Amino acid sequence: MAELYTPVAGLAPVLRQDAVSIQKTAPLARLSFRGRAEAQAAVAGALGFALPQTPLSAASGAGKAALWLGPDEWLLLAPEAGLEAFEAAVNAAVAGLAASVTDISHRQDAVLVSGPRAAWLMNSGVPIDLALPAFPVGMVTRTLCHKAEVILWRKAEDQFVLECWRTFQPYVLEHLLDAARELSAA
Repeated sequence: MAELYTPVAGLAPVLRQDAVSIQKTAPLARLSFRGRAEAQAAVAGALGFALPQTPLSAASGAGKAALWLGPDEWLLLAPEAGLEAFEAAVNAAVAGLAASVTDISHRQDAVLVSGPRAAWLMNSGVPIDLALPAFPVGMVTRTLCHKAEVILWRKAEDQFVLECWRTFQPYVLEHLLDAARELSAA
């Protein structure tokens, strides 16, 4: 599967150090989906893969991803260019069922935090244990980063996706850059 979270072409990284980097990602289609078992099965059919049912997990395939956010809530991701078709397919799948599908594509953005000190940098503002045994590759959670609500997804041992509301992103990035200055001084 092609990676959904790709750096914005031609845009310099927000931060580039030997131990860590932060890059803004290209826009994505983002749908907030809520529904019970029947609606979940219908959405799985539209996605081409089953929604993750295990807390703190993600599933992907067919160029899309689904992040588990709660017992009946998922963040559905797809390439931005296919937003209208993606939204139409999900809405058609749940037609007549008790479900909610909301386009939140313009509400949030994401950054990639990568490098051998990525977990250290993220822990400067995220109050959960990001050591690999406690937060393994593939784990996803809704949490706080410097008082802003975020979604954090560990994509690799040394790479995190940090999703947050666009209006909070400058605040979150400012605090991460401050922490990175401390890291570079250490």
